[in-house]
Amino acid sequence: MIQLAIIGPTASGKSDLAIQIAKKIDAYILSIDSLSIYKEIDIVSAKPSKAELHEVRHFGIDVLYPNEYFSVDVFIRLYKEVLQKCQDERKNLIIVGGTSFYLKSLIDGLSQIPTITKEISLQAEIKLKDLESCYNFLFGVDEKYMKNISSNDRYRIEKSLLIYEASKLTPSEWFSENPPKPVIENLDIYNIEVERDVLRERIKKRTLKMLEAGLIDEVCYLEQKYTRLPHAMNSIGIVEVLEYLDNKVSINEMLENISTHTAQLAKRQQTFNRTQFGDVINAPLEELERIILARV
Repeated sequence: MIQLAIIGPTASGKSDLAIQIAKKIDAYILSIDSLSIYKEIDIVSAKPSKAELHEVRHFGIDVLYPNEYFSVDVFIRLYKEVLQKCQDERKNLIIVGGTSFYLKSLIDGLSQIPTITKEISLQAEIKLKDLESCYNFLFGVDEKYMKNISSNDRYRIEKSLLIYEASKLTPSEWFSENPPKPVIENLDIYNIEVERDVLRERIKKRTLKMLEAGLIDEVCYLEQKYTRLPHAMNSIGIVEVLEYLDNKVSINEMLENISTHTAQLAKRQQTFNRTQFGDVINAPLEELERIILARV
């Protein structure tokens, strides 16, 4: 079975390339995109079209509703399920997307966490009502670990508290005794190289297409159904439209803000891809298909 990953910044052409390759090597596609995993966030996430999804079977798209819990451990579980399906159905697998942190987590692995009983979970929920007090307590017992966590990062504070309550070890002690194990090894990774000026132009064009496809209506629907509280509602493309709906910016300013923030995200993605992976094949989009097919 062949497994490979295609990474690159947003709007670099990853999805189209993955579909082209998948059809030629009889592969399924697993999306590593922090927004495409949500149902009903379609235009903002720039998901593949229904026709494209029909051409090649995709996983990691439309898995959860925007108000449902998602984290990297959920993604790793999804990967294992997809891998088993590929093995059962004699398919190859292409992992593709812009959230390379998920790919990094597959390669590095995650430490397991201790068994959390209902009682421990309930006690933690009560303590978390005073998030500041919780943070200060954990900082007092494990400054080394907690200094890298924001005092308002509820998710990571909760995880740290649950580890401490369930194991009676500080997070640092727990992770030292339970080091992560790689989930995937010997994976060929292909990174799309693209000039930033070219990327900015593509992002501007894509932003206009999103507007024409009904971006504002989609965000209105999401806000009405899910409110602004879910983490997904803080995503680029949603936040800027909400500012427009609040009469804080004009529609042209909204479009400019989406393009600017997306370009900033693309720059961060390029930096991450360049620094976090060791043996990566880098090439422009127009050359990668030939390179990949020659190697598989």
